[in-house]
Amino acid sequence: MKIGVVVFPGSNCDKDMIYVLSNILKHEVVELWHKNTDLQDVDLVVLPGGFSYGDYLRSGAIARFSPIMEKVIAFANEGGYLLGICNGFQVLCESGLLPGALLHNPSHNFACKNVYLKPHSNQNLITRDLDKNKAFKIPVAHGEGRYFIEEDQRATLAENGQILFQYCNASAKVNEEANFNGSVENIAGVCNAQKNVYGMMPHPERAADENLGNVDGRTLLESLLKGVEASLVK
Repeated sequence: MKIGVVVFPGSNCDKDMIYVLSNILKHEVVELWHKNTDLQDVDLVVLPGGFSYGDYLRSGAIARFSPIMEKVIAFANEGGYLLGICNGFQVLCESGLLPGALLHNPSHNFACKNVYLKPHSNQNLITRDLDKNKAFKIPVAHGEGRYFIEEDQRATLAENGQILFQYCNASAKVNEEANFNGSVENIAGVCNAQKNVYGMMPHPERAADENLGNVDGRTLLESLLKGVEASLVK
């Protein structure tokens, strides 16, 4: 499978993602510079974490207008698979490919630590092979990660299986104490209604190498890649 990782000015997690996808998960990976408009026939596009364009205005607000994003949006609208991590998630929300918005953490401090995630449903590729009763330890690194969506849209997210993960404690209990950034319903990631566009604030690529002592993130990525591969065979 061929995977494209988009690089914006200010991206700083692109090399981490490329390393995990190519060296650990053994897929072909190409860098997609933000000024280019050729997706190089990739099967999956990844928008990595970082501070695209310095996070001026709102995080992801300027990157949404990069030349490559017109092609990325068209790719997603045609059913192509797309994954946004942290800043990439913010870009997807700014682009209208995912519902909701990412707001400042209530503390207005940058959160950089390990947190726990619980899969909300198994109705999408990234959680399909995951244990819904397990807490996955994944790092976060963001200042604007508080997921918000209007109240009348929240029930729709749950009913459609669009909630990917919720922040929980080490025992997989979803509670207020685990909701360190104040996200609505502890939401840490969502997908679109068609389930081909995925966004999450935590960084699975930072928990995918045995040398780091944590491979929970690899499990998440493997689930997604396995599902994408299976869909390409059909």
